Amino acid sequence: MSDIAKRLERAEKYLQKGKQDAALEEYLEALREDPRNENIRQTAADLSLTLGRARDAATLLQQLFESQAGIGDAIRAAATYKKLARVATPPVEQTFRYGQFLERAGNRREALEAYATALQGFTAAARKAESLEVLKHIILIDPSVENYKRQAALAAEMGDRTTAAAAFLKAGELEAAGGQDAYPWFESAYSHDPQNPAVVLAYARSLLRRSKPEQAMEILAPFAKAAGAAMEVRDVYADALLAARKLVEAEPFIWELFQRDPRQVNEVAGLIAALIDNQTPHHALDLARKLEEHQAKAGQRREFVAMMKDIVDRHAPDAEFWEYMVEVYNASNREHDYCDALLKLFELYFAGGNFVKAADCLDRAAEVDAYEPGHQNRLEMLRGKIDDNRFKSIAARFTGMVKSEEEKEVATGVTDNESTVLEDLMLQAEIFLQYSMRTKAVERLERINKLFPREEEKNQKLHELYVNAGITLKYAEAPPAPAVEGPPTTSKMRAMADAAPPASAPPVPVPAAVANENAVDNFARVTEITRNIYRQGSIKGVLFAAVNDIGRHWNASRCVAGLCTPGKPPSAALEYCAPGVPQSEVMAIVKLITTLQSMAVVQGVVSIPNTKTPELDSIRNYINSLKAESLLAVPLCDGDEHVGILILEQCGPRAWRPTDEVVLKTIAEQMVLAVNNARLRSLVKTLAVTDEKSGLLKRSSYIDVLLSEVKRTVQQNSVLTLMLMHFGKASAMVKELGEPAVESMMQQVGQVVTTHTRANDVAVRYELTTVAVLLADTDEKNAFFVVDKLRRALSTIKVPGREEMPPATVGIAEAVLKSNFDAVDIVTEVINRVEAALDAARAEGTGTAKSLAAQLEAAAVAGD
Repeated sequence: MSDIAKRLERAEKYLQKGKQDAALEEYLEALREDPRNENIRQTAADLSLTLGRARDAATLLQQLFESQAGIGDAIRAAATYKKLARVATPPVEQTFRYGQFLERAGNRREALEAYATALQGFTAAARKAESLEVLKHIILIDPSVENYKRQAALAAEMGDRTTAAAAFLKAGELEAAGGQDAYPWFESAYSHDPQNPAVVLAYARSLLRRSKPEQAMEILAPFAKAAGAAMEVRDVYADALLAARKLVEAEPFIWELFQRDPRQVNEVAGLIAALIDNQTPHHALDLARKLEEHQAKAGQRREFVAMMKDIVDRHAPDAEFWEYMVEVYNASNREHDYCDALLKLFELYFAGGNFVKAADCLDRAAEVDAYEPGHQNRLEMLRGKIDDNRFKSIAARFTGMVKSEEEKEVATGVTDNESTVLEDLMLQAEIFLQYSMRTKAVERLERINKLFPREEEKNQKLHELYVNAGITLKYAEAPPAPAVEGPPTTSKMRAMADAAPPASAPPVPVPAAVANENAVDNFARVTEITRNIYRQGSIKGVLFAAVNDIGRHWNASRCVAGLCTPGKPPSAALEYCAPGVPQSEVMAIVKLITTLQSMAVVQGVVSIPNTKTPELDSIRNYINSLKAESLLAVPLCDGDEHVGILILEQCGPRAWRPTDEVVLKTIAEQMVLAVNNARLRSLVKTLAVTDEKSGLLKRSSYIDVLLSEVKRTVQQNSVLTLMLMHFGKASAMVKELGEPAVESMMQQVGQVVTTHTRANDVAVRYELTTVAVLLADTDEKNAFFVVDKLRRALSTIKVPGREEMPPATVGIAEAVLKSNFDAVDIVTEVINRVEAALDAARAEGTGTAKSLAAQLEAAAVAGD
């Protein structure tokens, strides 16, 4: 038997005899002989505790804890530590280890107490590395501001700059989350570790909050410009650039952020606004165009236009930017905004002394809405500052300022051919009504009545014009005027532009350089020209708008549009003449159209830079009378069928560019579509029964007209809005005023509505006191502007027996137009919705206007 075994045997006998002290000595001696025997140490420690020998127990328990902790026996080690703590103060290292065991076991409260004790011990012993380690464990359990501050201070004292910066950063973030000023902590973090991106980002943000963008830019620049920089860093750097007014430098960063997250579109809009305010309009315009292209591809064009409108309403862009906004509004069919933008441009150009461009802006604005308040004042501002012919051309849109020329024209017509004069004046009145220029139309019709009294009794078209203009003719009892002999076939083509100057001035050639300059910009005007063409409600209106817009834009001496079948005389023709260029003779127009169309059937576009070519020998006399030196003719084709031709004449040398041909072909295609649509609309209106006194279509044609308009609008990918104008409860008004009085009032209302809406719009007698108006190419928002315009026009009408105008309560609904929706379902949905909108408006109060948003699910009955 070994010595250790003998000692253990003796110790057992001593215990049996109750001699515990002797037994303990034997165990201690055995442990000295075998110091790795943990069983003997455990027994000796327990016996020491029993005997109250604290010193021996503490020594044994400390040794036992180290052994158990060393092998990772956390449960037994924790139990040993607790025994040790009852008899002595454990070493600080063992307290730290004990805290770790408790932390792993999930006993956070006791672990935190153990760590606090250990930290106190290490601090007292000036053991900074161990104190920092303990603080890391404390922060894992209790990440408070104070603990981070203690860690940061200790790390800084030790020279551990990385740990100090991280701790200062955390302390600052917690302070900021609590609503405190964290700037000092972020500043301390940056001072210790300026290469830490998180620290730099937090410090830069705090600098921005303190209005120190230059410092923020300086510290962020190396990180933001580095390849693969975090978007968060680039975002804050962009904010710093904006705050420092480094707008151009900020643009690529903001655009990149927007491309990654389209929800950042407001940041781009803010930059555009800032560039405008910073007097850098060129960069603002470039960014706006780039944003427009992006949003259009994303199907967000309507939202883009609304956003840009808000920007220009709140800020003050220059003329170049307003020119861009004119393009945007024009392409989006926002007529009210389009006119407003043109008038803004007018003011800017006039103030800058550019009277020619100011005149062009006024002309284009009057083309859309001749009744815009202030047009007369603007026209007077231009008097004497632009060419007199140009001034008269603009004035002819909304005033009677060219009376002498008109009287001369009428006088000549009476002696030559009264029927031609009548045709011309009727066409002019019709065009003025199409442009809502009622005053000018009334002036023409009064002239007709003076020259051709009672003509409307045998001319149905003239009678309709009187009704649409709201004119009631009264004659003294006298025999009717003798009938006027019907005009010859060729006279029907002599409907020329109203604003053409006298024929006395010699032709004015247009330099080729000017034409070439305009040709460069042709594509930008296609949308505007075709849009104006589509506004017209009749074939003559389409041709009139086409020749005038095309002739003016190309600076041509003349522009002729004719509808004809190859080999036959034209059925309709219109001509534009530049200032100083006389109108063509009828036969010259006929021969030119038939000859050039025959050539176009064979070769397509006919470009003749020099009219001395042998191809034109057959009409040489007419070419010489026209003094045309160069010609460009584009065929009007409906599919494979030639239906007409568009001709540009130049009374001077001119080389036609390929760009001219391409753009004219595009416009020619749109002209054919517009003519077909005008024919269809005219057919629908002809088939529909019109109330002669009010000019409104009867209710029986309501559905047919609406179906026709929906199909046309879907085909053209445009918009259509329906509105109901209610002028009071019919039963109550009849009871109070009598049915004849109510009927008379509604006849006046109908006349005003039909004369103050465009030719493409359709007004229907919906009920006794309700009028339905179909607004072509008009969205819901612009419909409210139409309501305001009609209310102003209706202010002249009084309720019988009262000195007040009839209050118009309006319901508005924009049709849900999808190519995969059935037209019948679209019509049904919009009818139901506009009636609901009218009910909602009446509920809000008399005289209000209300629109209801479309529910796509309701409209998609047949589309799915």
